[in-house]
Amino acid sequence: MALPERWDMEVDVAVLGSGASATTTAILASDNGAEVAVLERADVVGGTTALSGGVLWVPNNHHMAEAGIEDSREDALAYLNSLSLGMMDDELVGTLIDTGPEMLRYMEDNTPVSLHVFEGYPDYHPENPGGKPEGGRSLDNDLFPFEELGSWAERINHQPDAVFFPATMLEIDTGQVEAIPQDVLEARRARDMRSTGQALAGSLIKGCLDREIPVHTATRARELILDDSDAVVGVRAERNGEDYFVKARKAVVIASGGFEWNEDLVKAFLRGPMTAPTSSPENEGDGLLMAMDAGAALGNMSEAWWIPGIHVPGDEMRGRTFARLILAERTWPRSIIVNRYGKRFMNEAANYNAVGHAFHTFDPNTFEFINLPAWLIVDSRYQAPIARHRVGPDAPDWIRRAETLAELAAEIDVDAAGLEETVAGFNEGAVRGEDPDFQRGVSAYDSYNGDRSQEPPFTTLGPIDTPPYYAALIESGALGTKGGPKTNAQAQVLRARGGVIPGLYAVGNAMAGVTAMVYGGAGGTLGPGMTFGYIAGMNAAREPDHIA
Repeated sequence: MALPERWDMEVDVAVLGSGASATTTAILASDNGAEVAVLERADVVGGTTALSGGVLWVPNNHHMAEAGIEDSREDALAYLNSLSLGMMDDELVGTLIDTGPEMLRYMEDNTPVSLHVFEGYPDYHPENPGGKPEGGRSLDNDLFPFEELGSWAERINHQPDAVFFPATMLEIDTGQVEAIPQDVLEARRARDMRSTGQALAGSLIKGCLDREIPVHTATRARELILDDSDAVVGVRAERNGEDYFVKARKAVVIASGGFEWNEDLVKAFLRGPMTAPTSSPENEGDGLLMAMDAGAALGNMSEAWWIPGIHVPGDEMRGRTFARLILAERTWPRSIIVNRYGKRFMNEAANYNAVGHAFHTFDPNTFEFINLPAWLIVDSRYQAPIARHRVGPDAPDWIRRAETLAELAAEIDVDAAGLEETVAGFNEGAVRGEDPDFQRGVSAYDSYNGDRSQEPPFTTLGPIDTPPYYAALIESGALGTKGGPKTNAQAQVLRARGGVIPGLYAVGNAMAGVTAMVYGGAGGTLGPGMTFGYIAGMNAAREPDHIA
């Protein structure tokens, strides 16, 4: 748009969004001498980061070395390249691997961010070249005391029914929490110590507050402002129902998340159906639309951080129905996922991004996505909660129940003969600890989220043979999209007609994903997001002032 007649605020760098990528950018820009402001569309801060597990995937990080886990640039490159199908940008991936450890050290040395190795958490494809079956690249957050945030503690994004237990994800995941003395737990509660994405988002917001970086909520960026030379010099936002013009003397950084909540953009760009986003409902592609208007080149637009999701009736966030990620539910013994023909179509215990791709299988004869709808099938001896609800006589109505597989198939409109045949075949292998069809239980990752009271592969394999039987509808979902404006290794947005758009950067899920279709391991979203936020913040602060 044309230059406005007035500026309501002037800064050096305007950062759009308040998740981990955005706040890392803001902190680095400030530390490099820039005057910074954060503009957040929602009334709360932290974005999808605050809803997430908060794990960072950073190859060759210093915590690995301290734990005696070997890694190298060569291993990390070999691993990602083994999964990329030739879709990754070599320069960007090299930058990610080289700069990630530097980013991590800087953030831990200069902000409240504090992490540790998520012990034993393997990469998502650990048997691939350069993979780490023993883990080390995925980093869990130390507990962060929300008492340090003052009034901002109530403004960190979270699900309406969230319960914040005073233990790290690692402690909860490995059962170490059972050994924590009661007085330690009470001391943690007294300081409102939180883990996972709450700890990461909270510590990063505290880093911004410590630097007196203003964080403006309920301020929705709508349009980039360009000067006569097509350099970005500001942004038009909406605030209190009116236009709010922010001048950015050096740069605007788009860090406003993906477009998974925008139905038109989902239909226009994604490779297949996606009906179950689990992220913040404000992620409607505002940054993407602004970048497109400014002439940005786009990349990776068909991809997302795929997941199998489930809608629980009544689950709402800020007036919109949200979905829940299905993880342990499909990994525990006595469970399978089937399509309308009653057939399995994947290794249910594989990582959720890989599982998500399976929903997009298209049959050219029937002209349909043959694996949608899908159903999680379990029996009465199944032990994991399904979206926090147990099977049994008290299970909610949306978890369907029947005394026989044929009756269950009729209840959910699935082919009965196909379901019975599938369960019989699965059971035959499961009792032996085998899955000839999809090799479930073979990978080290398959057993991690299953029943670890058993020995692999029975951590994930067990027969479905004890009635009554239960079914829950599974949908194609996403943690966020991973397509957007293409950037160079400096995080500058590239112009569709060549060159860069001066004064414009993009990071996180708002940029074209650095790892393309690859999800290397737990934290494969936040690690790259914060790394390129680190890069963008430094470079944006060093931009020359644009005249406007």
